[in-house]
Amino acid sequence: MTSAYADSNDELQQDVTIPVQRPADDLEPGTRAVIYLRVSSSGQVKTDYNAEGISIPAQREACLRKARDLGVTVIDEYVEPGRSALEMTKREAFQRMLARVRSHEDVDVIIVYQLSRMARNRYDDAIVMADLRKGGVTLVSATEAIDDTPVGQLMHGILATFNEYQSRQSGADIAYKMGQKARNGGTLGRAPLGYLNHIDHSDGRVIRTIIVDPQRAPLVKLAFQLYATGDYSLDELADELYDRGLRTRPTTRHPAKKVSINKLSQMLRDRYYLGYVDYQGEQIRGRHQPLIDEELFDQVQDVLDSRATAQERRRVHHHYLKGSVYCGYCRRAGRTQRLAIQRTVNRHGHEYLYFFCRNKRNDLCPSPHIHVYQVEEAIERHYASIRFHPEFIADVGAHIDTVINEQEAAARLLHKQTTSQLRELDTKEDNVIDLAADGTLPQTKVKAKLRDIERERRHLTQRLDTASADLTDSARLIQAALTLLEAPDKLYRRCNDQQRRLLNQAIFHGLYIEDDQVTDHDLHDPFGPLHALQRQHVPAPTSATTTRSPRGRSKRATRPASGSSTSGVALLLKGIHTGQGSNNNPKVEVPGIEPGSSVASTGLLRAQFAVPLLGPTGHANKPV
Repeated sequence: MTSAYADSNDELQQDVTIPVQRPADDLEPGTRAVIYLRVSSSGQVKTDYNAEGISIPAQREACLRKARDLGVTVIDEYVEPGRSALEMTKREAFQRMLARVRSHEDVDVIIVYQLSRMARNRYDDAIVMADLRKGGVTLVSATEAIDDTPVGQLMHGILATFNEYQSRQSGADIAYKMGQKARNGGTLGRAPLGYLNHIDHSDGRVIRTIIVDPQRAPLVKLAFQLYATGDYSLDELADELYDRGLRTRPTTRHPAKKVSINKLSQMLRDRYYLGYVDYQGEQIRGRHQPLIDEELFDQVQDVLDSRATAQERRRVHHHYLKGSVYCGYCRRAGRTQRLAIQRTVNRHGHEYLYFFCRNKRNDLCPSPHIHVYQVEEAIERHYASIRFHPEFIADVGAHIDTVINEQEAAARLLHKQTTSQLRELDTKEDNVIDLAADGTLPQTKVKAKLRDIERERRHLTQRLDTASADLTDSARLIQAALTLLEAPDKLYRRCNDQQRRLLNQAIFHGLYIEDDQVTDHDLHDPFGPLHALQRQHVPAPTSATTTRSPRGRSKRATRPASGSSTSGVALLLKGIHTGQGSNNNPKVEVPGIEPGSSVASTGLLRAQFAVPLLGPTGHANKPV
């Protein structure tokens, strides 16, 4: 058991000065008393026209009556409005009272309304009582029979134990009720920005619920809409919302103010605005009205994830290539350095953006400043170099079908064999049960045989469940990669800035720039292995590639084993399925994706639905 009181700093307590309200020098020792009054929540002092509420005056009256009965004089009182019994070190009046007992030595009796007003922890109670006894101070309750007599001390111990039990029981009861409220879709605590806590008085009931804040809710929804465009950093979004009138809700301590960047970031991640409440990590459909839909929320998450993936600092300048472009000069020197972005304004007020290598400042890199437009055009041109040839796409597609068909055939055969074995076990089990009914076998042998049969059945059932290593997702990923890069340069030109960001992060681990050219790149999986296969690829033979054997029979041209796309695709499928990938592509946990999946795979599947479709209009379509 731990004690908040035991962790307090005694030296700090001794430095506290106590203003004495009534002179105690003329009073005889043994007759000097102080009273300690406390309520455990600030709401209890706001229940009456009296500034102290109802509870504190009632406690004071009972304590003064007890003082008269004891024949002692109250020389001071210590009032604690709204302090929890579990936070003794934060109860300022309580600490001042103890410091006075230690330093002034002018207190003989402390009167409390109830023992629970002082402590609800047996350990804290014991330490406080040891302090008081050391100073010769008696603790008296106005409503309970506790004093320095043996019977009074026995009652004190019983009440301390009961108060601790009651405190813990009340806490457990409140936690249970809060859990039930959350599981029913209720909101615990203060409503997030855009909503208001509301008390509904209907049908004779008092129901605490959540309503939409008519003033702030439209601006919260606007925050999601603006950020989903990809045109705003968090700094810029906070300024824009402030200019449009979004403020935090004022409290007694803090006035309304601008929404901070951290608060804004948390808000954009909060699924509460989709209509869910979070309780102990579980997402539960709430009873409050959603402010946004799933599509808008997902678009915002894509923007947040893409900027987090690029490790981009968006404090001053932002660009869709930040985080994806690296210095080619440093690459050749054996270093890895991202290109930063710099803004310059000429004497006519025109703004220019340049990419530059930070190592240039240390004279470690000779690379020049490169205009942003030159880098953009270089990457557009570079996309033509990563396209997959139609023959390769068709050949890989055929091999994927072959691998999947072979897997399915093997799985069907294993399923058939396992099912047959399970039927045999059922027959064997029936025979053992029949023998047991006839009394032919001893009960011990019957139980042992039945346990063996059940153990084998579990093994076969588990084998049946895991008979097929599902390569379907891997095949879909490869086919999506092939489709995406069938005409990548045309696709890239049709994308908006946010879609280009997604494509770059899905395909490239890094693009290396020298002057105004892309000199190298690192590809994410599965693009890297697929390009390696394409370099080894031998097209499927056609009529033009057939040869004649000496006996005049037609014979297909053979394919070198080292360049076999068939084996390469099969290995690639299995490598992606088992989570093995390029060493250049670290595995991380991605929300919504199974552990160990790569950022590239996630980005590819997202980019597949986020980029515009190629069509005859010549305009970029709206992202899905």
